Amino acid sequence: MASTSETGHQKNVANFDELISFATGYREAYNPSKASIKIDALKTLSAQAKAAINAVSAAEPAYKSAVAAREVAFEPLSKLTTRVMNSIKATDTTEQVDENARTLARKIQGVRATAKKTEDEKKALAEKGKEVVEISTSQMSYDSRLDNFFKLIQLLSSVPEYNPNEKELKIEHLNTILDDLKAKNAAVVESTIPVSNARISRNEILYKENTGLCDVALDVKTYIKSVFGATSPQFKQVSKLKFTKPR
Repeated sequence: MASTSETGHQKNVANFDELISFATGYREAYNPSKASIKIDALKTLSAQAKAAINAVSAAEPAYKSAVAAREVAFEPLSKLTTRVMNSIKATDTTEQVDENARTLARKIQGVRATAKKTEDEKKALAEKGKEVVEISTSQMSYDSRLDNFFKLIQLLSSVPEYNPNEKELKIEHLNTILDDLKAKNAAVVESTIPVSNARISRNEILYKENTGLCDVALDVKTYIKSVFGATSPQFKQVSKLKFTKPR
């Protein structure tokens, strides 16, 4: 299903085509001096807008597929990190190593080091004159999770006591998972570029000030009003056509 915004782009173009049909139907009476609102120019702009929207649609499947693959790959990471932490607890590592590992694990999983204060607790502290400053410890962006997972593996690699028998917890396997996660994340970044460029091009064609489809449509409606009058049936035909710019 198309999103509201994508549907909005298509609706603008559909209304623009209807506007062109009305203008064409006025025959010789529609004879603007402004080049950008002549019939041929309007048809060219309509074709460009449709091509731009199609370009976005063509670029999106690869991006959405890459995003879905990344989500599937990252989904088991929190549980795997928990297993790694339990494996560490079952060894004779120092408390400092354990604490460093816990810190990285919390960042990978997005868990706060201390419980977040309730609104009542914040209010009580404020009444005592104590400023409540809570820094978000949720570092759940994919880049951040990758970085902290890498740091956890590096930490484990430096600890001789960490030598689990379970294959999926061994350093070699963790590095394999890290490489796969990096590849999935890079695929999303790579597929973002064509989608982003296509959207920029589409937005310029449809919404650029003065020359974009929406502003040109308003110029056409203004010209029709000037030719036939504000209360004319011709202007009533086109005045109902809406052209909306994204906020």
